[in-house]
Parts: sequence; structure tokens; C-alpha cells
Amino acid sequence: MAKTSSKRRAPLWARLCAIFGCILMVLSGSALVGGQVLMARYAGAVDNADLFGNAASATKVSDIKGPLNILLVGVDPRSEEQTPLSDSIIVVHVPRTMDQAYVFSIPRDLVVDIPSFAKTGFRGTRGKINSAMGFGSAVGNGKHDPVQGFDLLARTVQQLTGIQKFDAGAIINFGGFKKIVDAMGGVTMKIDQNVKSEHLQPNGKPRPRLARCADHSCEHPYYGPQAEYKVGTRHLEGWQALDYVRQRYGLPKGDYDRQRHQQQFIKAMAKQALSKDVVTNPTKLDKVLKAAGNALTFDGNGHSVVDWGFALKDISSENMTLIKLPGASLFNNGRYQGEGLEDSADEFFSSIRTDAVGTFLFQHPEYFNNNA
Repeated sequence: MAKTSSKRRAPLWARLCAIFGCILMVLSGSALVGGQVLMARYAGAVDNADLFGNAASATKVSDIKGPLNILLVGVDPRSEEQTPLSDSIIVVHVPRTMDQAYVFSIPRDLVVDIPSFAKTGFRGTRGKINSAMGFGSAVGNGKHDPVQGFDLLARTVQQLTGIQKFDAGAIINFGGFKKIVDAMGGVTMKIDQNVKSEHLQPNGKPRPRLARCADHSCEHPYYGPQAEYKVGTRHLEGWQALDYVRQRYGLPKGDYDRQRHQQQFIKAMAKQALSKDVVTNPTKLDKVLKAAGNALTFDGNGHSVVDWGFALKDISSENMTLIKLPGASLFNNGRYQGEGLEDSADEFFSSIRTDAVGTFLFQHPEYFNNNA
């Protein structure tokens, strides 16, 4: 492991991709209340793709057995001419018992070895992990395909963690995020500290940008009134939820605070997805599933997203354990290089491979995100 600095300069990344886990929970709930037609409609709306480059053949639903590892990647919408970057990288480990889920995120600025990739002629390098998707995405004529890029990112995460293969994966397009939250009727969550928005006004419109910062050269390019999120239990609309989990400027612990807020949001959204207000309301459920289908590109290694919904039906927000990987910023002659993990992360990754995460967490309680 690289030597790390105790000082942390947080990168500008945002939004954990809680969407996929919530989708599976909604599907499980709809299955229990007889939503077969809605599930079939949703399965048809999901964009299925070969994310791992292995063209897996279909198998039986009963073959989805633990332990399982799922890779989730969140991206902002970009044109084919723009290089895709993974804004959020999450691994979900489901133990052999199939009754709980361990969720951890990988810092997008984590410095890792990115392997070579024959499809693009990329020879490999050492750099920030969020660039792996970009290095693997080139398809010629100046075009980029995030599906192909996912393949190289998955290989990079496998090399980092020692996970031999992922059992499923998904790309979540944050352009559809707001629609999913709004289709659910918003999300109720606890705000644990006062937060002001760097990006939006109180009415949800973008804050004006300083003319001299048009080239994105300024760290704080915005001015004018700010949306605020005050301490307490609040019900957030889609734009508010998305904005809240983006914020790090002005917070005492910067990106550490933001990561905690994102994990709090994961559990709040999962709870909302399984509420009676959603799963027993056919109209609302239909809207949620269709919005989710438009935001998701999925590879279940031969299984449909509905198959996965059934397989993980025993997992709820109450038995989702949210984990924080300890790390700090790397500096070279005072210049920020990226993020590094503490040595104990190797032992944590080993517990993933041996399906012994529960034992590891008992011995390392500091990995629990107790405030999430």
C-alpha cells in the first residue's frame, strides 16, 4: 500500500448509485404483491448489455446463489464524442446466506494499476481508477462506448480487490436519477448537519457562474442565493436529493461528510422503495420501474434483472451494512496525486473473497459507517 497523508483534499465527485439496489428491492416487493405484469414491463425497459465482455449464456434463476459480488457504476450523461468517467464505483457483496448485503464504495480518485486492454490497444498505466472506463471506451472515429469501458473498469476493480469475477453489473445514468426519486414521491431522510448548495438556488435552478470561470478554472465559480438543507428529518424532492448528496464545500470534514450523506441516502432510498406507498400502489410502482429502466444498463450474466429481484428478495434496507474504506490523500512535493487506502484494506478485500466479511467487521468496527 502507498504511504498516505493525513490531510485529505477531496475530489469533486458525487452521488452513490443506490438506484440498482433499490430497483431490486422494489421488484422483490412487487413480486410479493403480485406485480407480474409490471415486472415484465420493467424487464423490457432495461437496457441489457454485455458489460463484462463475456457474452454469458442464459441460465436458470435457481442458479443465482451466494456468495455474490455486484459492480455498480454511476455516470453522468455524455455524448458519444465525450470520454466517459465513472463518477461512482460501488461493490455489493451478498454472502452465501443471501439475506444481507455489504456495500462499499471505491474512491474515484484512488490511485491503482489499470491493466492493459486489447480492444483499444491500451497498454496499461498507473492512475486514478475513474479513468479506467475512459481508457476502455474508445470504439473508433472519435466515439466512446461506456459499455465497453465498463469492461476495463471491472477488470481494474477485480485486480484491486482480488475478486475473480463479478456476478452482475450495472451502469446507472444519473440523468434518470431525479425521475426515479420523483416517481417514488421523493425520499425522507435525516439531515445531520446544515448544508448549503454550491450548485443550485433555493428554487432548484442553477446558480450563476462567474464569467472568468467559464473554463472551469475556479474552485468556487458560482454566486448568488443557495439552496439550504437544515438539520432534521426532511422529505426531499428528486432535485434536492441529488443536490444534497453532491455537496462537500463548506462542510467540516469535506468529502468525508459527503460520503456519509451519500450512504445515509442509500438506506433512505431503499426504505422508501420498499414502503407500502410504493409497492402496493400500481400506478406509482409502474412509474418507478419505468423511470429506473430508462436509467439502467444491466448485465446479469445470463439472468434478467427480474431474476435478480427474486433471488435477492430477502434483503431489505434493515440488513444492508454500509462500509467505509479508510484512506487519505497522496501528495508528491506538496502536489495532490490522488487517494490511497490504508493497509487494512487488503485484509478487508480478502474477507470479501473468502465470504468472511462479518468476521472482519467484528474485528474492525472502524469499517462500519455508524452514522449512515
